[in-house]
Amino acid sequence: MSLPTLDELRAVVQPPEKMQRRNGEHWAGRLYMRRISLRTTRVLVNSPITANGYTYLMIVAGVLAGPALLVPGITGAILGALFVQLYLLLDCVDGELARWRRQTSIVGVYLDRIGAYMAEAAFLVGLGFRASHLHADGWAVLGLATAVCVLLIKSESDLVDVARARAGLAAATEGSVTPRAAGAAKLRSLAQIFKIHRLIVGIESSLLVLLAGIADLFTHGQPFTRAAVVVLFVIAAVMVVLHFVSIVLSSRLKS
Repeated sequence: MSLPTLDELRAVVQPPEKMQRRNGEHWAGRLYMRRISLRTTRVLVNSPITANGYTYLMIVAGVLAGPALLVPGITGAILGALFVQLYLLLDCVDGELARWRRQTSIVGVYLDRIGAYMAEAAFLVGLGFRASHLHADGWAVLGLATAVCVLLIKSESDLVDVARARAGLAAATEGSVTPRAAGAAKLRSLAQIFKIHRLIVGIESSLLVLLAGIADLFTHGQPFTRAAVVVLFVIAAVMVVLHFVSIVLSSRLKS
C-alpha cells in the first residue's frame, strides 16, 4: 500500500484542535517529538502491529527507564533518558496510528494512562536505587516515596473523571481547573509561570538526572544525583497536597 504524504497524515493525526489544547501536548512534543513521530508514523502506517500494540511497546520502554538507571556512571543516566525519549515517541505514535487507522478505543486510553503510571514510578524507584548504589537504604526509600507521591498526584487527577462519571456528569472542561478562591488561583498562576512542579514529570526528571549524572563526573560519589532525589521528593510531596487542594477548590467536582 502507498504511504500518505506528511501533509495528508498531519491533517488526520495531528489536528489543530488537539495540538493547540492548553493541557493536551507536552512541550517536548511541540518542540521536536511531533516532527519525529509524524515521520515514524508514516513509516509504520502499514505495519501489522495495532495501535494498542505500540502502546504496549511504549509501556515497556517507559518501565525499562528505571532499571537502566542502575547501570553505573553516566551510562545509566544516558540510557534512562533515552528510554524516556523512546517512551515519548511511542506515546505519540500509538495515538497517531489510532487516529489514522480509526482504531481509537477505551482500551487504548486505559493503556496510555496505566503506562504513564508505570513508567514514571519505575523511573523514580530506579533513581532511588541508583543513588543508594543498589542498597536498600534511605536513598532507595526516598525514591520509593517519591514514586508513591507521583502516583497519588496522578490518581488525584484521574479520580476527578471517576467521581464525575459516577455522578452521571460529563468530563471536566479545561476551564474548570482554575480554583474558585482568588488566593488559590494566584498560587496556581505562579506555579504555571515557574513550572517547578514539572520536574516530577518523566521527561523533565530524566533530563534532571542526566544533568546530575554529568555533574557527578567531576565529583567523588553521586552528590548531584542524590540532590536530585531530594529535590524531586520535596516537589512531589508538596504537590500531593497542593494538587489536592487545587482540585477541591476548583469547579472540576461541581455539576
